[in-house]
Formats: sequence, C-alpha cells, structure tokens
Amino acid sequence: MNIVLLEPEIAANTGNIGRTCCATGTTLHLIYPLGFRINDKTLKRAGMDYWDKLDVRYYDDYSDFLEKNPGVKIYMATTKATHTYDEVKYDEDAYIMFGKESAGIPEEILMANADNCVRIPMGHDMRSLNLGNSVAIILYEALRQNKFMDLEHAGELHEHSWDEVL
Repeated sequence: MNIVLLEPEIAANTGNIGRTCCATGTTLHLIYPLGFRINDKTLKRAGMDYWDKLDVRYYDDYSDFLEKNPGVKIYMATTKATHTYDEVKYDEDAYIMFGKESAGIPEEILMANADNCVRIPMGHDMRSLNLGNSVAIILYEALRQNKFMDLEHAGELHEHSWDEVL
C-alpha cells in the first residue's frame, strides 16, 4: 500500500501517519512543499522512534511524483467526492492521496481523477476529519479488502496467554 500526502502542513499529523504506515508496511510519499522541517521534533514525537524504519519517499512537487510513479492508479481522498471510500476495490499496491490540512487536494487534480475520488461519510455541519484519522480509516479499509496482507492478527498479552481462555 501507498499513502501520498500532498503538501502536508502539520508535523504531528505527518508523524502520526508515518507511524501508521510503519505499522502496516505502507510506503509514505511526501510531496513538497511541507509546512514543517523533516527534523521537526513534533514530527519525531508523533512518529515516535519509528521514523527511521519508515519507507518514506520525497517529491519536489505533484509533477515530480507523477513522473517517478508513472501509470499508478491514485485514489484521491476528498470531502467533495461522490463515491465513499468503501465503494472501490483497492489493489495491494494502491496509492491513496490526501491533500494538505487547510485546503485538501486542488480541484484541478480532483477533476483530472474524478473516477478515483473517494470520501469518508460525515455530518453536513463538518468540514473535515483530522488528516491522521482519515488516512487510518481509508488505509485500513484497503488493507481489510486485501486480507490485511502479512500483518499480525493478534498480539501477545504481557502476563497471560490467550490459550488460557481458549
């Protein structure tokens, strides 16, 4: 799986998303300009000590991203879409793009990818969800559709074993 952040502005959101990507074996693609420095301590705090384990790729701009990833199908997450995120079939190597916190993905990009735009349903009075939450919702649907790929399904208890109750 691939998560693409177009011009993210808030370090804590990107750090949180990086941690989610690391936990799921997902590649994170960051498209400049960023609203923070990569060495920002807020980014490191949100990403904890996972950032160095993350498969993260950087691009000068959207054109650079397209040039370095030719022909990939990109799902565009936007509150403006007519399709909900659960109405599409995500391939194992799906690319899911999210725009910057203050403005989302530019409408010109959305129009060029109208068939691949998806939204998360929410109340009419809401403008948007937190970026990290939005990424987690759609990424986990894509992973669910692909049987969670090679992810572990159950963790170990610290003082007991699940075998005690089975």
